[in-house]
Amino acid sequence: MSLDPPTYLASLQSNIRQRPIPWDGAVRAGTLTEEQYAKIRAVDKAKKPEQRKEVVDGDLDGYRLLFVGGSGKPSVLEKASKHANVIQYILVLLADLLDAAPSLSKALFKDTDPYKHFLPLLHSNTTEDPIPLLTSNALTNLMFLARDDSKATKQALPVVLTYLSGLAKSTDAGLQDIAVQQYSALLFGRVSREQFWNQRSETVEPLVQILQTAAGIGNGANSSASLWSGNASVRNAGFEGSLGGGVGLQLLYHVLLVIWQLSFESEDIGDDLNDEYDIILLYTHLLRLSQKEKTTRLILSTLYNLLEKNQASLLPTAVLARLPAQLENLGSRHMSDPDLLEDLQSLKDLLDEYTKTKTTLDEYVAEVNSGHLRWSPPHRNQAFWTENARKILDLENGEIPRKLAEIMQKPWDNDKQVLAIACNDVGCLVKEVPEKRYQLEKVGLKTRVMELMQSDDENVRWESLRALGGWLKYSFEQK
Repeated sequence: MSLDPPTYLASLQSNIRQRPIPWDGAVRAGTLTEEQYAKIRAVDKAKKPEQRKEVVDGDLDGYRLLFVGGSGKPSVLEKASKHANVIQYILVLLADLLDAAPSLSKALFKDTDPYKHFLPLLHSNTTEDPIPLLTSNALTNLMFLARDDSKATKQALPVVLTYLSGLAKSTDAGLQDIAVQQYSALLFGRVSREQFWNQRSETVEPLVQILQTAAGIGNGANSSASLWSGNASVRNAGFEGSLGGGVGLQLLYHVLLVIWQLSFESEDIGDDLNDEYDIILLYTHLLRLSQKEKTTRLILSTLYNLLEKNQASLLPTAVLARLPAQLENLGSRHMSDPDLLEDLQSLKDLLDEYTKTKTTLDEYVAEVNSGHLRWSPPHRNQAFWTENARKILDLENGEIPRKLAEIMQKPWDNDKQVLAIACNDVGCLVKEVPEKRYQLEKVGLKTRVMELMQSDDENVRWESLRALGGWLKYSFEQK
């Protein structure tokens, strides 16, 4: 694999390589055959990778039988199933030989399912057992090098991803980094990326939580709320060594790398990725904090992949998240990476082309459609409402009032100002187009405004009272 192995895994493998195993006794006990021992001894003597490559390439079928077995010939994993020290050694040896002789990866798929005797090893009754970790490393190497899309791989991949997701959810940063690096190795093609996305509650969600922690905004429902409201409590001044919540720069980089790889499927998953994880807002915030070109490059490239493939839905969100202003700030920094500079310019061009044709009404509609309101300029601008209130009510057969009603039905426990803003907007619509009050009542806005008069938030109570005042005023005038 292209990334350096995590320290913990490298140390574990080194210890196992150096651990003496009484092979002669194992052969006599039937733990492995004389033929299998001969294969192991041949590559053990060949210490240099190029020597090992020569040995393995000269006997691919023999090494296939050693690791995965064949008709009438059990693999060494089957023979030594009750001997943990031998199993550990074989798993490390397989990973080493795949690196030294990549041709072995495709040879293992001849005439058999190479995963059959490996997948059960991912399960263990003790957390200290190194066999599942060594197994996932060997299988990840195999999948990465073989680039195999067979039925066997498609069935094995979800099992491997589930195991790695457990590591990614660990509180041990070393185990998290192992999981993320192995994710990265697996996301080489469309099939694996689609499966990774299909298991996103296991795979993507923990990675987004790591990014939220790194950004200093915490996890859960209030993380995006604090960003939208502009009240995010940032605990770090940039990505230097250790970030907010203790996320190291290396882990952050590897998580960003995985999301970047996933973003190559933006055309299919971009909208859902943003709807479920507010990724555009989070990445805009990460961009502000990033001080290293290697993290900045991945953030920009991911944003470009998402926005370029989902312009109609995600460009409005990017403008609301203040990405254009952040790109301008970034442009004032001295940066030398040509790929970074190219992505920065491409993003600027994309957003400039979008914003130059958009009116304030377009921006307001985009904000409502985003499902999250903030005190952007239109809400308090009387001229905006005088000019656009009727258009808002008529747009797409009253879609905006319906969307406001949806927003107001949520409790917004972590961002009550959304309810205050919505009440403000409803009041402005009643004031400017009083004859269409029934349209707002029909979608439940009057009822919800009245309910919010009992809110425990002072601003929400005030804005709901003002909004209801419009209804009362015009009701009295009609009498």
